[in-house]
Amino acid sequence: MPTDPILRRLRGAAALTLTATVLTACGPDATPAQPAAPTDDATHRGHAAADAATPTEQRRPVPRLVTTYDGGLLVLDAESLEQVADIPLDGYNRLNPVGDDRHLAVSTTGGFQILDVGTWGDEHGDHAHHYTAPPTLTGGALDAEIPGHVVVHDGRTAFFDDGTGRITVVDSRKASAPDADARVLDSAHAHHGVAVGGDDGHVVSTLGDTDSRTGLLVRDSVGAEVTRTDKCPGVHGEAAARDALVFGCEDGAVVYSGGRFSKLEAPDAYGRIGNQAGSPVSAVVLGDYKTDENAELERPERVSLMDTEELTLRLVDLPASYSFRSLGRGPQGEALVLGTDGRLHVIDPDAGDLVRSIDVIDPWTEPVEWKDPRPTLYVRGGTAYITEPVARRVLSVDLATGAIVADATLPHAPDELTGVGGDSPGGHS
Repeated sequence: MPTDPILRRLRGAAALTLTATVLTACGPDATPAQPAAPTDDATHRGHAAADAATPTEQRRPVPRLVTTYDGGLLVLDAESLEQVADIPLDGYNRLNPVGDDRHLAVSTTGGFQILDVGTWGDEHGDHAHHYTAPPTLTGGALDAEIPGHVVVHDGRTAFFDDGTGRITVVDSRKASAPDADARVLDSAHAHHGVAVGGDDGHVVSTLGDTDSRTGLLVRDSVGAEVTRTDKCPGVHGEAAARDALVFGCEDGAVVYSGGRFSKLEAPDAYGRIGNQAGSPVSAVVLGDYKTDENAELERPERVSLMDTEELTLRLVDLPASYSFRSLGRGPQGEALVLGTDGRLHVIDPDAGDLVRSIDVIDPWTEPVEWKDPRPTLYVRGGTAYITEPVARRVLSVDLATGAIVADATLPHAPDELTGVGGDSPGGHS
C-alpha cells in the first residue's frame, strides 16, 4: 500500500467534508451516490461560485436545516421550520457537514459539491455579528468517481472516494476555501470505505477491496504506517466518543484509542454493527446491531452500546425496530433511537436502561430499498429534528421536556436531513 501522503493545492476548487455525526449515516454496504465517469486526473473542478447576495445582519445566530428530496434540496429555518430555499439538483443526493458550521458537502453525480447554507457569524473580540444570505450551490466541487463517507474530527475533514480509494483531508475551518491545502492519500484498492483525520496528522482509514473489507490502517503525518488491524471483517461506519474512535464490524466493533486498536467481540458469531452515533461528552458509542447475515432486510430490535474506556459491548432491547437513520445523541450524551413505533426512545448509555419514550410520529415500516425515504433523526443541541416522509412532514422536539416545538408540512417528501448553526465563523463563500 502506498504510504507517502501527497500534498496538493486545491487551486480553483472547493474542498468538502462529513457527522458523525452521524454520521451522517450510510446504507448497509451500499454505494453512497451514483458513479460518475472518471476524470482524467481525478483532481478538483473549478470553483464557480454564484454572485453572493448582500447579507442581512441578524440579532443572533440563525440555525438552518437542509433536507434532500427526489430532485433537489430544501433549506429550512431550524426554529420555525419555514422554507428558506428550494434548490433543484437532479439525481440521488446525500448531505454531509463540512465542519465550518456554514457549508455542506452534497454527494452527487461527479463528486462532492458545496452548498453554502447562508448563515454564519463573524467574531469581533468580545462580541460577534451574525448574518444570513440566500443558500446557494457554489459551483465548487471535489471530483470523486463515487463520493462516499465524509468525516469531521479534531478540526480535520476527511472524505473518501469509493471509486478510487482516494482520501482527501483538509482543515475544517477552510473546507470551503478555493485554495485550501489538502493532504491526499491513496488506499491499496478502491472500496466502500471511510477515513478519519486527527489534529496530530494521523489518519485512520479502512482496508479492503471491491469484494471485501477487512480492517483498518493508521498512518502518521508523513504517511508512515503506525499500526493496523485485520480483526474487523466488513468494517463500516465510524463514530467518535470522548477520547476514542469506534468502527463497526460484522462480529462486533474495533476501538482506536491511545494509538492502539482494541476488539469488542459481539455475543453472536455474526453480530454486525454498521452505523454508529458518538458524543463528545460520553465514552460510550451507540450502534445498530444485526444478526441475520442472509436477510434481505433485517429489522433489528436491539442496539449496541460500546464503552471505549471499559472496552465492553452490551445490547439493549427496544420495543420496536429502527433503521440506519434512527440513531442520535442528546446534549448530555443520551442515546436516542427513532423507532418504527413512531416514538423517540431515550437510553442511558452508561446504565444501558431505556429511560423514556416520546411519541413523535405515526408508526412506520422501514422500506426494503435503502435509498427510499424513511423517517430520519437529526439532533442539534437539545433539539431533535424528525422527518415523516409519507406525510411530507418535519418536526422538532425539545429533548428536555419531550414537547413538539414546531411542525411543518413540506412541498416534497424529505429524505436525508442535517443542518448548520450559523454561530461559528462561516469560512469561505
